[in-house]
Amino acid sequence: MPAPDKNEQILQLHSSLILAVVHTIHNQELKPHLDQVLQQSAQNGWQDLVNVINKIVAGNRDQALINGLDDEDAIIIDSILRGLQDPETLPETEQAGDASQAAPMFARLIDEARRGNHNSLSMLGSMAEQMSQAGGDMASFSAIIKDMIDGERDIDKLCTRMGPQGESLITQILSELAKLDLH
Repeated sequence: MPAPDKNEQILQLHSSLILAVVHTIHNQELKPHLDQVLQQSAQNGWQDLVNVINKIVAGNRDQALINGLDDEDAIIIDSILRGLQDPETLPETEQAGDASQAAPMFARLIDEARRGNHNSLSMLGSMAEQMSQAGGDMASFSAIIKDMIDGERDIDKLCTRMGPQGESLITQILSELAKLDLH
């Protein structure tokens, strides 16, 4: 399993999905929305994760569901299962001030996607979809990820629709990308 800080980053990035699953289990009226999210996730290459989430929504709570999943999917499923048992363990949706932790990860994924890494591109696509549903700076950020993959580095252009938190995140990502470009 990855180091705890990476686990935390994964939980933060996928908090909207984790919460959507748990909330849908407690309120079946939310299922059509979750089904749309899961369909898009499957199209973005997350079929194994979607299959396990569907089993959880259908009532399976066996920890063995994690077996065979990659580290990221296992962290997400573990959080869902723990959250169903104890809602206090669920990640928060918008954690302000975490740009310093998120920026290096986003920069790495953007750099890898720019270099043709399909897994990174797929992961960014899934994250962008989730962020677009969150609204605010997260939705604005999701709209510029492709520009950053394509090489856009003009901070004014990237931050046109961002609030202060979004601008901070973009600034830190650009700083991290500059470091990666030097290597």
